[in-house]
Amino acid sequence: MTLPGVLLLLVFAYLPMFGIVIAFKNFRVSDGIWGSEWVGFANFRYLFSSSDAWRITFNTLFLNALFIAFGTVAAVALALLMNEIRNRWLNRVLQSFLFFPYLLSWVLVGYIVFALLRMENGLVNNALAALGLPPVNWYMESKYWPAILLLVSVWKSAGYNSIIYLAAMLGINPEYYEAARIDGASKFQQISRIKLPLLAPVLTMMTLLQIGRIFYADFGLFYNVTRDSGMLYETTDVIDTYVFRMLRTVGDIGMASSAGFYQAVVGFLLVLLSNLIVRRMDKDNALF
Repeated sequence: MTLPGVLLLLVFAYLPMFGIVIAFKNFRVSDGIWGSEWVGFANFRYLFSSSDAWRITFNTLFLNALFIAFGTVAAVALALLMNEIRNRWLNRVLQSFLFFPYLLSWVLVGYIVFALLRMENGLVNNALAALGLPPVNWYMESKYWPAILLLVSVWKSAGYNSIIYLAAMLGINPEYYEAARIDGASKFQQISRIKLPLLAPVLTMMTLLQIGRIFYADFGLFYNVTRDSGMLYETTDVIDTYVFRMLRTVGDIGMASSAGFYQAVVGFLLVLLSNLIVRRMDKDNALF
């Protein structure tokens, strides 16, 4: 039963590792991977010599950290609320309703956001006009977009992640709650003393996995929702969109590969560091 998964992992995760060598070559399609000129760390120097390098690194880390923090809080809160609903039919309807945004493509989500934020006849600007406030050209003002991207990301992913936490809550022995109620524990005390502590291993694992990909921005979110507006690059341009734009305009495959290698190495080190911190705090909650 595990064979298809193992094959998928080998083909899409391990075999492509041989392509890392492209990051150290001046890759030309006509020469192939092994025939292309070896340039060492020249691609990395080119990547970091750009004035945009540190800006896109900061944006990637800052925005993904926001997504992890607020997304986790929202998902756990939704799971706690759904766990308190005793009506099975209503619970299923709410789960389906919350899960639905996760199934939407980022292209469609981008058009939904555009319909809300467009300068003329956008729903948000119409609401501002009704309140007597001036309209905002959202796609020309970069300062608003960290909050906008955070809201869109949480809206799309919190429902899906909440189901994972809800499944973990359903696995908690109900005798714990019965004993707590006998001792006079309030609902808040049951959540803070039983549910959250027993949910800690799942929370830790999910957070560590997300930290491992903190250098990998969701390309669909940052490219489609912002409509690749150049006026927003100050706060929305991340490593993935920058590499795509450079690959599309310059066609430098070696530089794009070096950026991917940089992301993978830093992500791996962050997982090791995060896991080390967790082990120091509580060895049982660590991944390894």
